[in-house]
Amino acid sequence: MKVPVVNLQNENTGEVEVPKVFSTPVRHDVIKRAVIALQSTRFQPQGRDPMAGKRTTAESRGTGHGIARVPRLKGSSRAAFGVSIVGGHAAFPPLSEKGIVKRINKKEKRLAIRSGIAATAVKELVEKRGHKVQKVEQLPIVVSDELESLEKTRDVKEFLNSLELWSDVERADKKKIRAGRGKMRGRKYKKGKGPLIVVGEDKGIGFAARNLPGVEVSDIYGLNAELLAPGAHPGRLVIWTQSAFEQIDEVWME
Repeated sequence: MKVPVVNLQNENTGEVEVPKVFSTPVRHDVIKRAVIALQSTRFQPQGRDPMAGKRTTAESRGTGHGIARVPRLKGSSRAAFGVSIVGGHAAFPPLSEKGIVKRINKKEKRLAIRSGIAATAVKELVEKRGHKVQKVEQLPIVVSDELESLEKTRDVKEFLNSLELWSDVERADKKKIRAGRGKMRGRKYKKGKGPLIVVGEDKGIGFAARNLPGVEVSDIYGLNAELLAPGAHPGRLVIWTQSAFEQIDEVWME
């Protein structure tokens, strides 16, 4: 099977064979494990002061006094220190030393990336993620290597307009405040995800596209499960340059 290669004006300039990696089954479970493993490296460790609730002179007076044997302050009958006591220490508090980074096998991680790549060619999954691809005739989208050399943001915008994908960038231009305690831990805002541009070599496109909302640029070696499936939801809209497209099997097929 072959797909067309288009230039910056969305004109057909040739065809290229679809790599074997696109026949990989879409494994939602493996993709989720790989994404969580990546996200876990950014988790904020939390713990308690080891001396919390223990800075006291309280000692138990033992038996024979007609009162509970809980620790009590010296010179007072007020209880302190104990687990069941107001102001006392916690029984098994969270520890900042706890290992919170989740590991994943190398082969499983590579399978997740291959599966994520395959999902980018399934139009139903891409639409399910919310991308505006109704006017796109065929996936995957392959563009000539001249895309890698764009150095102006306006040129990237014109290119996306020619592919009728600018509406997807506008859709991604949103920022919402996250619900819950996560907003206190370095991830207050949720941002939209637009197209991912995968290149063989970054000759300026990374700088040109960095100010477009939701648009990300990666070379073929820098792909990971989270780029291909943000939030563990496969089917991201991906634009491939011809050189990157031809290297997919060489880099990611075992």
